[in-house]
Amino acid sequence: MDLRTLWQHDLAYSFRRSPVTIAAAVLTLLCVGGALLAPWIAPSNPFDAASLDLNAAFAPPGWSAQGSAGHPLGTDDQGRDLLSTILYGARISLGVGLASVLLAMLLGVMLGLVSGYVGGRADAFIMRIADIQLSFPPILIALLIDGVARVALPAGVQDSIAIPVLIFSIGISGWVQYARTVRGSTLVEKGKEYVQAARVIGRHPLAIMLRHVLPNVLGPVLVIATIHVATAIITEATLSFLGVGVPPTNPSLGTLIRIGNEFLLSGEWWITVFPGAALVTLVLAVNLLGDWLRDALNPKLR
Repeated sequence: MDLRTLWQHDLAYSFRRSPVTIAAAVLTLLCVGGALLAPWIAPSNPFDAASLDLNAAFAPPGWSAQGSAGHPLGTDDQGRDLLSTILYGARISLGVGLASVLLAMLLGVMLGLVSGYVGGRADAFIMRIADIQLSFPPILIALLIDGVARVALPAGVQDSIAIPVLIFSIGISGWVQYARTVRGSTLVEKGKEYVQAARVIGRHPLAIMLRHVLPNVLGPVLVIATIHVATAIITEATLSFLGVGVPPTNPSLGTLIRIGNEFLLSGEWWITVFPGAALVTLVLAVNLLGDWLRDALNPKLR
């Protein structure tokens, strides 16, 4: 499919007809691009301890009378340039969100395929686990897994593996919606003629699930994954705000908001407002893209 054909596709037509979606895509590209290019476009490296200047702490934004042009969004309590910390923090938030969604999607799709195709006791066992997990809020499950990891692991390695533990805890808390969606689609697909034909010619059940059923159930999964990215970023920010996320030496947007919240009443509003605005902008843009993709792929709305 060439670029012209792709541009004339139904999805491209729907995208061009929605100014809100175009604006959301532009905002998402700006946020993702700023995070990826942070080492090159950020005024300084906020994670370099040698560059910290406590004398420059609590500097207001550059447009105010006491501000500095070198710090357009001001500085935090350690003298770090706030624009740089937001760009670097967005890298962590996006990385954790995308990785945890990928983990949840892989686990949920695998269990959903097995549950829907095999059926019987395997289906009952997987779905009962899913029902039990649905009775707990995802943030509570993530907190529980993170807390268990902190107790089980030595104190000396907790900071170094904090991000993988965070990815695992958020990913485990979000697999159920993928599994239930894939299971329902698999129950429909396994009764169709092409699956029956694959069984007749002796294809292995695993090959049927991966080569025949899986490609036909991925549409709703991609929509869920797009929306789940925003949820995962919010979950990471919540955990970091509560102090159980990434270590303070590598702050994400949630950590920056928590740090700024401590100084909000003393007048240093920019330390929490700007990271909070960046988080809201990123999550809103991703949610709008997810809503558009859900509507564009729904044949009933065409």
